[in-house]
Amino acid sequence: MLLTREQLQERLIALHKASLELVKDFSLETLLERIVTLACEQVDARYAALGVLDDDGKLAKFITVGMTEKQIKRIAHPPVGKGLIGELMDAERPLRLPVLQDHPRSVGFPPNHPHMTSFLGVPIRAGDIQLGQIYLTEKKDASEFTADDEMIIQMLATYAATAIQNARMVEKMRERDLALTRRNVDMSLLNGIASTLTSSLELDEILNKTLGLVMNYMKVEAGEIFLLEEDKKSLRMVLHRGQAAEAFWTRNVFKLGDGYIGLVAETRKPLVSTDLASDVRFVREAVVKAGFHQIACIPLLSGENMMGVLSISSRGREPIDDRSIEMLAAVGNWAGLAIENARLHANARRLAVLEERDRIGMDLHDGIIQSIYGVGLSLENALHSINEDPNDARQRVKHSIDGLNQAIRDLRSYILDLRPRQLGNDGLMNGIKRLISEYRANTFAEVHLTEPDSDLNDLPQAHALALFHICQEALANAAKHSKAKKVQIAVWTTDDRLLMEITDDGKGFDIGSKDTMIGHGLANMQTRAHSVGGEVDISSVLNEGTTIFVWVPRDARH
Repeated sequence: MLLTREQLQERLIALHKASLELVKDFSLETLLERIVTLACEQVDARYAALGVLDDDGKLAKFITVGMTEKQIKRIAHPPVGKGLIGELMDAERPLRLPVLQDHPRSVGFPPNHPHMTSFLGVPIRAGDIQLGQIYLTEKKDASEFTADDEMIIQMLATYAATAIQNARMVEKMRERDLALTRRNVDMSLLNGIASTLTSSLELDEILNKTLGLVMNYMKVEAGEIFLLEEDKKSLRMVLHRGQAAEAFWTRNVFKLGDGYIGLVAETRKPLVSTDLASDVRFVREAVVKAGFHQIACIPLLSGENMMGVLSISSRGREPIDDRSIEMLAAVGNWAGLAIENARLHANARRLAVLEERDRIGMDLHDGIIQSIYGVGLSLENALHSINEDPNDARQRVKHSIDGLNQAIRDLRSYILDLRPRQLGNDGLMNGIKRLISEYRANTFAEVHLTEPDSDLNDLPQAHALALFHICQEALANAAKHSKAKKVQIAVWTTDDRLLMEITDDGKGFDIGSKDTMIGHGLANMQTRAHSVGGEVDISSVLNEGTTIFVWVPRDARH
């Protein structure tokens, strides 16, 4: 039945108004549903569908109207582009059939598909490119679709082509915006890493800031850093941040090739696991029990040199993507270079300490020895004047005695700092007591010692020697710089650590503004503690004194 002019005009106006709504929503999925629903309403069809093609011309989406979800699920499979659907995918003009089964390319319907007879199909084209097709079946008020129906749907298809192109353009813009946002996040991480690496040569600061930035970037719950030890065969955890620390510390040393950490160090390639519970290469069961599902490990490289491994762990299920791993690999190269630079800087500082000690040795020769030589000349003059001017001779002798006493005090001070006594075989506490006796003799200051309740016979010699030298450096600084009147030394133990605290009431110093790393021997203390797996913490307040807190493991394996 043909439409009257008034009816056609009403439908065209309604189509125009409805089509204007298409360009208001840039969500492609919502837009496709709206198009197929509008087509169904315009021609009063019982069923409608919209097929969308991908860039290769294959059916990518197929959206239907008129069937319930239950009916759709009962159908064996979705359309694959055969029969009349395939016919329309290759067509430039509409296809209108009173009985679709009569068409030579009709292949029927899969099981449980609703019965359909009348058919109208219109391609959605933009120039020479087909974007999709509108399918309509089972006209409700007639046995077949009319030429007016075909014209209306062709007009809708024209609107739809523009709307689909706009929606795709917006999606691409969103994808580009997302890519730009992620790139900005990547650049923020790299800038943060670069800022850390260029603003500090302190290894601890580099490790802490790098791991913190990486964990924040990846949004993970835990991270750790292992450094290759001097034997070049094992890696030791030097830093853990985040949750479940006790689970990760159950295994803090890995051999090359052992577990994820050892494998990454051996292969020098990133390694990712998204299912730790079933990954036999992951050897820390406590971490899995703590609820962690994923791990990503990257090597820390400086050129050809392996410096260590950075590891991050997540309780989340969303897989770590390749882009993130590539970013982490870049960070690993930067961090590895920074670690090597920090170590080189530490070696340079140690060399500077040795150079200062050489300078002190020169001061001994050019200062104290010259002073003693001057005393000798004064005594020689006193000998010549002892008969001629006894008063002058007495003054010269008295002056020489004062000079010798001062030289003795200077000499003792230099000996205490320049040539530290060795620990010997008397044990740590006896060694500290000898240092205290020598300190009292040189400074006349008060020293109080608190000894541990248990014996220290099981303490490794290297650990005892480190504490002995740290105590010696602290007393030397108290005598040479702090001018302390009282010093308190306390030594105590826990199950796995030996701890020592040295506090003086001297003049103190400003850690933030003063170059303490060489002048006060603090770098040497840190080096000795770190060499046996311990730590040193130094705090000082101007005019209130200085406190040095140090701990070392009681077991050589830690």
